[in-house]
Amino acid sequence: MQERQKVTLYLPPSLHRQLKIKAAIEGESMSALVERAIGFYLGHPEVVEEVEAAYGKTHQVHICPECNAAMVLRDGKMVSLKNQPTVVEEELPLLEKANTVAPDASGQLLPC
Repeated sequence: MQERQKVTLYLPPSLHRQLKIKAAIEGESMSALVERAIGFYLGHPEVVEEVEAAYGKTHQVHICPECNAAMVLRDGKMVSLKNQPTVVEEELPLLEKANTVAPDASGQLLPC
């Protein structure tokens, strides 16, 4: 049996849930899945870089309570997205229940 080192990881609840479901579906332990994922990540950095270059990186967005601007953590510093040209400052229609409309059988738009 291979010797193993115990490691504590902190995961967001949604990622932990996905890992738990995947482990149940695959019939493997969560540890085995994480070991494979980390092994792949460390063993194939060119693939990881290629995917990150194609799809970008994800960031957790925070809202500044003082100025209501979107902020992300980059290189250990909070950076405002307020003046970024690629950031949409308006609310997404899917998040606004009151303004959401859907077509009925006749094709007319009706409030949800």
